This record gives sequence, C-alpha cells and structure tokens, in this order.
Amino acid sequence: MAQKVLVTGGGGYVGSHCVLELIEAGFCPVVIDNFSNAVPGEGGVPESLRRIEKILNTSVEFQQLDLLDRAGLEDVFRKHAFTAVMHFAGLKAVGESVEQPLRYYRVNLTGTMNLLEVMQAHGVHNIVFSSSATVYGDPRHLPIDEGHPAGGCTNPYGKTKFFIEEMIRDQCRARKEWNAVLLRYFNPIGAHSSGEIGEDPQGIPNNLMPYVAQVAIGRREHLNVFGNDYNTPDGTGVRDYIHVVDLAKGHIAALRKLQGSCGCKVYNLGTGTGYSVLQMVAAMEKASGRKVPYRIGQRRSGDIASCYADPRLAERELGWKAVFGLDKMCEDLWRWQTKNPTGFNNSTGS
Repeated sequence: MAQKVLVTGGGGYVGSHCVLELIEAGFCPVVIDNFSNAVPGEGGVPESLRRIEKILNTSVEFQQLDLLDRAGLEDVFRKHAFTAVMHFAGLKAVGESVEQPLRYYRVNLTGTMNLLEVMQAHGVHNIVFSSSATVYGDPRHLPIDEGHPAGGCTNPYGKTKFFIEEMIRDQCRARKEWNAVLLRYFNPIGAHSSGEIGEDPQGIPNNLMPYVAQVAIGRREHLNVFGNDYNTPDGTGVRDYIHVVDLAKGHIAALRKLQGSCGCKVYNLGTGTGYSVLQMVAAMEKASGRKVPYRIGQRRSGDIASCYADPRLAERELGWKAVFGLDKMCEDLWRWQTKNPTGFNNSTGS
C-alpha cells in the first residue's frame, strides 16, 4: 500500500506541483484546500488537481476544508492513516499582511496549531513545512545559509512563517517521536513542462514573474520596476529564482528524510544564483520572443537589495539540488501562460 500523505493547501501553486511529484514518487496524497489560492474546477475540486488527474491518468482524493475548522480536520484524520503531512496552507501576500496583520496571524498560526494538535491526537508525527526565506529578514551576509540569524522579519507574513517554525521546533523538542523538515523557499517560478498547471494569481500578481508573463501575453500594459538605485550590477533587486518542479522534488527528498527519524531539520531550497529584475525581464523576452515594456519607479518600503541562497546543506543531507536553469524556468512559464492566457478559468482576463 502506498503511504498516505496529507497535503494542506494542495490546490495552490507549489502545493499542486508537489501533489504531482508525490504521485510520481509512489505516495498517495490526500488534499485539503479552502480555495483561498486555488481555482475551483468541475465537481468542486481545484482545477489544478483535475489537470493532474488528466496528466497522470489517476484520481486525487480531495476535500474542501479550512484548517480553522477543527472538527472537519478531526474527521479527515479519523478517515485516513497518514504517515506524514505536507503543510502549504496559509495566506501568503507580503503587502496584504502589512495591511491585515490580525487576519494573517489568525489564519496562519491558528490553522497550524489546529493541524499540529490534531496530528498529535492521531499519532501522526511527521511534517514537512512550507517556510520561506523571508524568515531571514534583511540579509547580514550572502549567500544565506541555514546558520544565518532568523526571526528579524520585515512583515507579518514572514513573522507567521517564523512563529510556525518555532512551534514545530518546540513540539519536536517536547516529543522525541516527532520529525520535521522546515523548507525555506527562495522565489519559486515556472510551471510543469506540460503547461497544464502553473501559477494563477488571483487579481494583480504580487510576484515579479507572473506579472512579467502577463505583460508579455498582453494582459497588462507594462511592468513597474521598484527602484534601480540598489547596490546591484544594474541597480535593480536581485533574487534567487527556483523552478517550481525543482522545489517540489525537494519536498519528496524532505519526506524521505523524515523516514529516517531526523528530528527537526531546516533547509534552504534555492539555486544559489541571484538574478536582477532586468535580467529576469530579458530572460522572459528571450523565452516569449516579445518585448516586455517596463517603467522605473520608486523603491518599495521593506524591499532589500539582494537575497540568494547557499543551498549546499540540502545537497549534502537530502541529496537534492536544483537542476533547471533560468531559460527552462522562463520557457515553462511561457508555455503555461500561452496555453492559459487568463489562468485556469481561461475566461476573459481581469
């Protein structure tokens, strides 16, 4: 029998790519999602999961559920014997978190507390947590390794990720049977090579590359570049972009690590290479064969000049390394964008 893994937020961008990789690796994912970042398809199932079923010619077990619904969560754990949990569910927009901090704390922290308590009650002690490089705050040194101080977060979203890491860490200290892998993502981009699943931001994209792709396809007039006076090669912000499929494969490696009773481990998932905003625009122009007009504006408050990973610990201890380069990231993103000009619903654009 395939091991059952609960995937919270499995209808979203990173979650859905991980569901696909889980199935390909021989696991049996059970997905819960409340549709805050997932697009409904037919039968009340996220469209991303419907498409995974078609790509792999399989079925994916899904239940619509919010982690704040404690009773509903108990029911799911009563129904299934999970060996592990992959926890993606949560609100994730930095700007929105600054405007609505209490909502972010309630959803992300209370939802996770419910999840951990129900796991404990049902004897499920293995978790892979979707954390973020935002927990490092403004980098004190580059590249950022896992020993870099964490917790100096510049926004409530980052703080929720850090607080959840601390919750899980404390639980692992208190209960020796618990194992956790905390994965600090850098900047996931790209899409599955089929072009069937990808990132479908609802409303105006918060992240650079979905916005750039929407400009290239004609949904938006131009890109706003926030600042070109940073201490970087071309003055624009530098980030570590990682292909979402590489990221998903990192989760499979983390799941295998849990099976060896690893205690609580932290790993960066990045490439170790930083690219500037203008380098990303040029790469997307190359992949799409289209010009991406942009305008230089003021810096955004809270933005930092450069942020990129030292990913060597994950390579040493998980046997994982990002393999896809920038051209592949942009080609796959462009394939997704051209096949789905307005995202999963393919109706008129916003």
